Amino acid sequence: MRITLAPNFFPISRLDLRILATTDLHMNVLAYDYYADAPGHHPGFAKLATTIARHRQETRNTLLFDNGDTLQGTPMGDVLANMRPDIAHPAIEAMNLMGYDAAALGNHDFNYGLRFLRQVTGKAEFPFLAANMHFRDGPGFKPYVLLHREMIDTFGIRRSLCIGVIGFLPPQTAIWDKRLAQQASCSDIVRTAYQTVPRMKADGADIIIALAHSGIGRDSENATALLAHVPGIDALIAGHAHQIFPGPDIPATPDVAPHNGTIAGKPAVMAGYGGSHLGIIDLQLGLDETGTWRVRRFHSLAEPIDTATPSDQRVTAMANRAHRATRRHLGDRVGHCTSDIFSHGALIGADPGSQLINMAQRWFIRQKLGQSRLRDLPVLSAAAPYRAGGRGGPGFYTDIAAGPLRVRNLSDLYCFPNHICALHITGEQLADWLERTASMFNHIPAESQDAELIDPAFPAYNFDLVSGVTWQVNLSAPPRYHPDGRLAHPHARRITNLCHRGHAISKADDFILATNSFRLSGCGLFETLAAECEVICEGRALMTDVLRNYVRRRRHLSLMQKANWRFAEMPGATALFHTGPGVLKHIDTLTAHHGRPIETLGTTPDGFQSLRLHL
Repeated sequence: MRITLAPNFFPISRLDLRILATTDLHMNVLAYDYYADAPGHHPGFAKLATTIARHRQETRNTLLFDNGDTLQGTPMGDVLANMRPDIAHPAIEAMNLMGYDAAALGNHDFNYGLRFLRQVTGKAEFPFLAANMHFRDGPGFKPYVLLHREMIDTFGIRRSLCIGVIGFLPPQTAIWDKRLAQQASCSDIVRTAYQTVPRMKADGADIIIALAHSGIGRDSENATALLAHVPGIDALIAGHAHQIFPGPDIPATPDVAPHNGTIAGKPAVMAGYGGSHLGIIDLQLGLDETGTWRVRRFHSLAEPIDTATPSDQRVTAMANRAHRATRRHLGDRVGHCTSDIFSHGALIGADPGSQLINMAQRWFIRQKLGQSRLRDLPVLSAAAPYRAGGRGGPGFYTDIAAGPLRVRNLSDLYCFPNHICALHITGEQLADWLERTASMFNHIPAESQDAELIDPAFPAYNFDLVSGVTWQVNLSAPPRYHPDGRLAHPHARRITNLCHRGHAISKADDFILATNSFRLSGCGLFETLAAECEVICEGRALMTDVLRNYVRRRRHLSLMQKANWRFAEMPGATALFHTGPGVLKHIDTLTAHHGRPIETLGTTPDGFQSLRLHL
């Protein structure tokens, strides 16, 4: 017997919906390492596409979202933005091919400028969202979208479902890039959500998914733990921090349950970096007596993408033109270096890569000073390692053998589109700059044995090597600063014996310090200090161009003659330093720069090489 349902009759019904989420792809379209010019370890869109297709075959009702930082991160992104705008953007083409339903913008998506971003995202067949970003002129991006989809319930009946999707990005985004700050502003994530989510409900959203390009924390940059408390949000997709959730990356709190994937009792995922994972949230929806869909049950998972997963050949073929153009550009020879360039010891004083960057920055700024009033001041330079382990893992290091230098090697050294800048700085401000960078190290009391050297909350990109001066770091003093620039121990001083050309530096001495636009962005560890200094150069030149032009001019380079800083002696004390296993071939160089014995202790469970430093 056939049963006809009255229009207003709602049977007891269940609808299963699978939400698939990617985040922080950082232009890993193909599983290829352009720095090594070899197949890479990041699965990228090509392998994700294969896994996503499998999930769609397994599940009737699926939605696919991306959570930002898609367009910048590999040399392919740089080539497409700066050299080959005629090539269709393979990240957008891949996302169109894979059938994304919506995407949030991340802070790095703005790195190539707003005009480029508008052009590229204009080719997308899905909306890009940025609810808390406000533009002063020109078209903006939607704050949210309502997706009207036909779903199949457990009875096999078609059901209309309205899914509200809202996107957020760190409010610091407009501050980190001064060019963007002239065009846009960002408001607080949680405040924006409280204002916007009720409007989405009023517009008819049955459920609401938050795409938060923000880590799982309670501060303005990493606000997902606070965002989860906003009424009306049913599920959260986090990002920005390159961590994995559910999983052990995130500590448990009363709100955050890292093993079952909930925040404030709501399902959440964060899918790592470069396509390492696929975020999955399974929602079981049920109709209540008023005919309203409610989340009844859920399950969260961050599924690792096996590197053996075959690449989707459609994505591979679509990206081939951009791939070939990138490899051709990176293969250009620009110079020759007589020594290895590696970053395994960058945090303990052996850092030829930052030394080379500093050489290029000093050269450029000396030219810029010309006949200015400051031309006779000593020019110093500050640079940090960008590939020095951390969340990037034991393979995330620069390691360039002595010999020819190619564009790919310089891209390996400097992988962000920062601009060169310079400050007029006093001796007192210089000492404070070094205090901030030396706050990366944990406090190690006298005669400590095997104390952990590095504070894992302190990112390597905030650890500046300053060329042109020498100093020592006293680890027996506590760190003066927190990683975000707040004072930790106001009376602590770690920097000792700070000298220029063998002479002690006084508070009133004057210098020029070459640095980059990120340091002047008004955010983070150096924010208050940079604001105190006189900006004498805020150039338009990209650091990648400065570095390439310098190497081409010099042609033949020799690096790492001697270290310009060391730890102050602490007889009887030892500290543990974890770095990539590639350090073993450079251990003699590290020992010479450290000036004291270094012992190798084997690898950690997560693949890092442990070293014991005698202090």
